[in-house]
Amino acid sequence: MLRHLSIRDFVIVAALDLEFDSGFTVFSGETGAGKSILIDALALALGARADASVVRTGETRADITAEFETHAQVDQWLEEQALGSASSTNNTHGANGADPHDNTVMLRRVVDANGRSRAFINGTAATLAQLREVGEMLVDIHGQHAHQLLMRPDAQRELFDTHAGLVDKAAAVNRAWRTWRDKVQAIETAKTRDRELQLERERLAWQLAELDKLAPQPGEWEEVNAEHNRLSHSANLIEGVQGALNALSESDEAMITHLASIVSKLRDLAEIDPALNDALAALEPAEIQLQEAAYSLSHYAQRLELDPDRLAQIERRVDALHSAARKFRLQPQTLPEEHAARRAQLAALDAAADLDSLHAAEAKAKEAYLAEAKQLSKARAKAAKALGSAVTTGMQELSMKGGSFEVALVALPEGGAHGLEQVEFRVAGHAGVPLRPLAKVASGGELARISLALAVIASAASPIPTLIFDEVDTGIGGGVAEVVGRLLHQLGRARQVLCVTHLPQVAARGEHHFQVAKASDKKGGTVSSVTSLDKASRIEEVARMLGGLEITATTRKHAKEMLAA
Repeated sequence: MLRHLSIRDFVIVAALDLEFDSGFTVFSGETGAGKSILIDALALALGARADASVVRTGETRADITAEFETHAQVDQWLEEQALGSASSTNNTHGANGADPHDNTVMLRRVVDANGRSRAFINGTAATLAQLREVGEMLVDIHGQHAHQLLMRPDAQRELFDTHAGLVDKAAAVNRAWRTWRDKVQAIETAKTRDRELQLERERLAWQLAELDKLAPQPGEWEEVNAEHNRLSHSANLIEGVQGALNALSESDEAMITHLASIVSKLRDLAEIDPALNDALAALEPAEIQLQEAAYSLSHYAQRLELDPDRLAQIERRVDALHSAARKFRLQPQTLPEEHAARRAQLAALDAAADLDSLHAAEAKAKEAYLAEAKQLSKARAKAAKALGSAVTTGMQELSMKGGSFEVALVALPEGGAHGLEQVEFRVAGHAGVPLRPLAKVASGGELARISLALAVIASAASPIPTLIFDEVDTGIGGGVAEVVGRLLHQLGRARQVLCVTHLPQVAARGEHHFQVAKASDKKGGTVSSVTSLDKASRIEEVARMLGGLEITATTRKHAKEMLAA
């Protein structure tokens, strides 16, 4: 759950630090005081988009930090991302009865006056995607315009699939659909581009035939160039090697012979004076190295010969490789890779022109799509009945006696990216009235109540620990407002529920109450402040919500009665 929220220089909030408890918490205040700004700030810490307009006028940056108590899913995610936890205690009850699960996570977002933003998780730089991912496991925000979104078919489908836990199945169907449509498109492309593809095939076939005839091998260009260089300089190599051999070992004045004589004399002398051993130790390896060099040169000379025929053969190969490279506008050393690439391109074109294979692939992709989609349809049918029944029950509590709600699954002949059916919310506002699409028959007040019923039901089925309702009670009043307050209070027994409200009936149900107010600062600007209300100040605030600007003894009495209830 949310434990702490720190806001600095955000819109009209200069500095704010709030501590939160479990249960049902309400925020109230006059219109424009900044109640929803608090939710916007929290949304920013959870990864919402931001721009420079969120920075308070005259300041350099906005800074929001939110601290949450984690749960097992979040702990696992933090470990996988190597982001750690803000604090932890032993997972056993101590003598003082401390909570065995006291891990927390710190989410921070900084936006500067130029619109640049940075994100942090437990003090470590993070991406917005990471912030949003962990945020979705911690908080579920129901905005004040949620009932308006219900008019859109895609919003109805997303809400239903999310409530039913079918998001992953729907995503799998969408992937299978795209794969199928790609196969269909490949068939259409093959049909419309048949002549163009044929010309391309002919071009590649000619190029491949040329390269097959040449048969360039990996590394061949470097090898033939090295051999050509050696053969073209054979005479110089033979002359130079033979001269070196003569000087080392084969002439009358050979170096090895002279050095051997010197070493032999020094050995005899060293027996007389051991001080010559150092010089002897330096000369003996030199004698060995000269002998090894002579051996190596002799071995090389045996293999070295003038070979005009081989030289001519290598020159023809170099010329052939160079000519092919020039023809195809390539570097000679890349010919083997290009040979393989053109073979693969021709194979791909052959496959693209093979309509039988394309039709077979399309049929297989369609079969895979239908298998995924049928599983989704079956799961949707089961979930539709449960949600329809639950919302119908909620409507009775929200002063829509006799009304009913249904999740209709309208079959699509060809299927679609989201399955074999369209999800459509249908409602009957009164008994005896036929069910019709929600967007066509529901009034603004009915939409608000149905939206709230959906939000409460969906939230009750969700594992997310913190639920936020931002003026979702707009368009509701009277006895319905009391029911809304009771529903949110009941929801707060199992979850942490935060609610921005303008209804005294809802505010009176809160276990914790914050009042949001605005005032002018010393510079003439507007700033928002938040105050935690005690019992006496709650009476004043609920009375204000009941009676407006003029608070009378009657409104105070009514406020006391509401809070006492």
